[in-house]
Amino acid sequence: MKGTWQSGVGALALVGSGTALADYAYNLQTPASGVAQDVFQLHNLIMLVCLGIFVVVFTAMFYSLWKHRKSVGHQAAHFHENTTVEVIWTVIPFIILVGMAYPAARVVIDMKDTSSPDMTVKVTGFQWKWRYDYLNDGIGFYSNLSTPRQQIDGTAVKGEHYLLEVDEPMVVPVGKRVRLLVTANDVIHSWWLPAFSVKQDGIPGFIRDSWFKADQIGTYRGQCAELCGKEHGFMPIVVEVVSEPDYQAWVAKKKGAAQTAAADHGRIFEIAELMARGEKAYQANCAACHQENGMGLPGTFPAIRGSRVATGPIADHIKVVMNGRPGTAMAAFGPRLSDADIAAVVTYQRNAWGNKMGDLAQPAEIAATRLRVAKASATQ
Repeated sequence: MKGTWQSGVGALALVGSGTALADYAYNLQTPASGVAQDVFQLHNLIMLVCLGIFVVVFTAMFYSLWKHRKSVGHQAAHFHENTTVEVIWTVIPFIILVGMAYPAARVVIDMKDTSSPDMTVKVTGFQWKWRYDYLNDGIGFYSNLSTPRQQIDGTAVKGEHYLLEVDEPMVVPVGKRVRLLVTANDVIHSWWLPAFSVKQDGIPGFIRDSWFKADQIGTYRGQCAELCGKEHGFMPIVVEVVSEPDYQAWVAKKKGAAQTAAADHGRIFEIAELMARGEKAYQANCAACHQENGMGLPGTFPAIRGSRVATGPIADHIKVVMNGRPGTAMAAFGPRLSDADIAAVVTYQRNAWGNKMGDLAQPAEIAATRLRVAKASATQ
């Protein structure tokens, strides 16, 4: 009842001050799109209706209990059905429900109308990160949690956007209708951005769609809303809404970075370069399970420090990283990481935490392994 009362008070505040309601601790996030504004207003309308029903029903009930109590001489009445009363308490709730269903249906239909988009982005959920592929612009990237592990482990002060910050945010232009094609690579995820009133499940093997059109430039944060595994709370969503010129500049920058990454595939790296790059790739892709120190979680995720894989033949190590281990939580990173990144993370694992194997992998070796796997698959 306390929650109902607080929500009712918040709904009444809308009448006097929209700004105050937007800041109310028990309310929805401030809407940043047309659909989100409709959802916000619908929420307040339904809350007012519920509050009105609450007041009428409980006022009548408490009045009856007080005025007809036994202590003032009232006797219990004995009566049977009353057709008029039964019709009234059936018709009135029906009218109220229809009155609530009509605006709700309009909002839901608008939320599901993904026609005529200005741009389309494919969103793929992974344990535990997101991938964004811009189908109109030909770019794609992974978005990983960037909150330092020290904050998660409690050894450092938590930042302003603790667990709601990423290394690569999704960037969209303001005022453009963005269609989302949402799916997942492993388990069910859910792409949830409250400020835009978008919440769409990503299901492996299926494509579900949604959309939004941001009305204001700014940074908006959400997270996976599905219980998708151990790191469920560590795969946030960050969307940066920018002006059209800034968006075009960002696209050009991403395409330039992709060309640089492609050039890296033919490079011969020094071990120091691979170690620095490998540490970043490890923190973004491996540390969630195997831990920063490579010790893993006993009984759940194996250690890399001193493991047979990291201290065995490098060719076998590359295969494990690229292909994963079917039937276990070890995912295949071949489709997720570039040749240079796989070479770097393998090199890092073999020379960090006291492993000191002294060897290294080059992107050309990763490319050759991919080719052998492709040929083997083609002959099967």
